[in-house]
Amino acid sequence: MNIDKTSIGIELGSTRIKAVLIDENYSIVASGSYSWENTLLDGIWTYGMDEVRNGLRACYKDLKDDFYKKTGEVLKRTGSIGISAMMHGYIALDKNDNLLVPFRTWRNTITEEAADILSSAFDFNIPQRWSIAHLYQAMLKREEHLKNLSIVFTLSSYVHYLLTGEKVIGVGDASGMFPIDSGCNDWNKEYVDVFSLKAKELGYNFSIPSLFPKVLSAGENAGYLTKEGALLLDEEGDLETGIPLAPPEGDAGTGMVATNAVKVGSGNTSAGTSDFAMVVLDHIPPRHRELDMVTTPSGLPVAMVHCNNCTSDINYWAMLFKEFALKLGVDISDNELFTLLYSEAADASGAPTDDISCNYYSGEGVTDFNNGIPIFLHDPASPPSLSSFMRCHLYSALATLKIGLDVLKKEDIKINNMMGHGGFFKSQSGIRTLSAAISAPVSVMETAGEGGAYGMAILSSFLINRNGKRLEDFLDSDVYGLSKVTTVMATEKEIKDYDAFITSYKKILEVERKALEVF
Repeated sequence: MNIDKTSIGIELGSTRIKAVLIDENYSIVASGSYSWENTLLDGIWTYGMDEVRNGLRACYKDLKDDFYKKTGEVLKRTGSIGISAMMHGYIALDKNDNLLVPFRTWRNTITEEAADILSSAFDFNIPQRWSIAHLYQAMLKREEHLKNLSIVFTLSSYVHYLLTGEKVIGVGDASGMFPIDSGCNDWNKEYVDVFSLKAKELGYNFSIPSLFPKVLSAGENAGYLTKEGALLLDEEGDLETGIPLAPPEGDAGTGMVATNAVKVGSGNTSAGTSDFAMVVLDHIPPRHRELDMVTTPSGLPVAMVHCNNCTSDINYWAMLFKEFALKLGVDISDNELFTLLYSEAADASGAPTDDISCNYYSGEGVTDFNNGIPIFLHDPASPPSLSSFMRCHLYSALATLKIGLDVLKKEDIKINNMMGHGGFFKSQSGIRTLSAAISAPVSVMETAGEGGAYGMAILSSFLINRNGKRLEDFLDSDVYGLSKVTTVMATEKEIKDYDAFITSYKKILEVERKALEVF
């Protein structure tokens, strides 16, 4: 292994920070992780900046220890590093890098007024979770912190800044802050000018190019690891400085890379705490509230359906089952538990509408909810079994995603094949559920469980090993040419069952609205 050809990818996800080290053959050499969870603080979903630093350090230490176990060597350098994180949100700093307000994550649905105004002004869909929506909502509310505002970061660009001192962002992550012009891979000038006028109407002199990080495309150099950055990652002091870093990216972009879904006509789905689907387009469809227009890490336009709620409800039920097992003296690992529960879903009998759940723990933009409360209902004439219960919750996890993707169908944008990545797709039941939801084949690569950290490691490798190639050609020829791919197509019955479930799911959303009024 040539250590100077290796690359590290680190992704700060919703429930886990994950790091992987890949070699010159794009195989994973070592990995590390750190579990964390967001906090609801004064009505705001957030992560503390101290936990960002501590989690980053703990994750790298886990990677470093794994490398030592496997090679007997201390990890001191690598060819390149890349940082990825959950997209969107609002990290506001003053000129001295002090945090002005708690980090407002993608999960917050507190910017409806701003999102509606900007969407209308741009004639371009601005979701509530986008950075510009958070900024404009703060302006509408005349928040005190704005008088000291110097820069707005996403989580990936903020961590990248801590490591390099560079205020930059990858174009894919940038496209979740503010609309991007794919012709030049930079902030859309037309909308920049519109926003400046809107800001002046409120008495603010904000300019997007000066307030947001500089936009970079995949393959561009985004700075080098500083002494402070090296010590932030490796407090033992073994990591060398001067390592080049790739442009920081969002989890949507790294998911596209991890599944080789960056070419026009390709698509991918990530399913975890949240879920989203991406389809790379050759044209931009009319504005729909359910569709976000973002980009690949190389700047191609992408239609994105993003849902705030996916597997949280499943995870909490699973932990309840685990607690019950422990009460009986049965110690079962999380992997064994989830494997068992997901496999049960495949054996469900009875009507797919006997059990219905709404999996909303937070608001959901696709279906126009600002808050959420999980609900489970069942037909009193058909008591739930474990199998029907799990089928219901797997269906529910992807239900809102299906509702959004159905909008693409209405625009005659066909999904020929969808690549899946993330832990949800380690299970055949998870793969089949998505296939039934979209009525199309779903493919999973052998690296699917590694998700975005692996995709970020590939983007890091692209920085030093691209040899003049475009990203899509680099992935095809260098990275995934011999990859093992599993493809699954749902049966006609599975598709019909899921369609029947969605009909009932849309009805339970009315129950959800009433529950939110009552509770």
